Amino acid sequence: MYQIGELAKKLSVTTDTLRYYEKHGLLSPCSRSDTGYRLYNDGNLRSLQFIISAKKCGFTLNDIQELLSIQVDKNSHSCHEVKSFTEHKLQQVEDKISELVAIQSSLKKLVEACCGGNESAAHCSILSTLEDDDGITH
Repeated sequence: MYQIGELAKKLSVTTDTLRYYEKHGLLSPCSRSDTGYRLYNDGNLRSLQFIISAKKCGFTLNDIQELLSIQVDKNSHSCHEVKSFTEHKLQQVEDKISELVAIQSSLKKLVEACCGGNESAAHCSILSTLEDDDGITH
């Protein structure tokens, strides 16, 4: 059995992180000590490792909750279901990357168009471009 601080230290997270996961239903102590301390077992440890791994892959807490429910009842779900779920997440990430690349391109154009001199910003090309509705195109 682990107290909250021991479990947090074991996985290099804070106790606040564990409480946050508990608050959002991702983790719950298996019991409490006579003095009211949260107690966790090896199953909790494995669940927390799963949560941390999923977060590193970019899954949201809602996504992780869904994955945990599948993991708890693996026989009622198919590998195809998990793969589809993960492919959807991958598509979201790819869409975000495309959006960020477009933003990067727009910012580069703004930076390249500006002389960056010490004169007044009254005639700054960046501000002028941003004021123009058609100034930035992706």
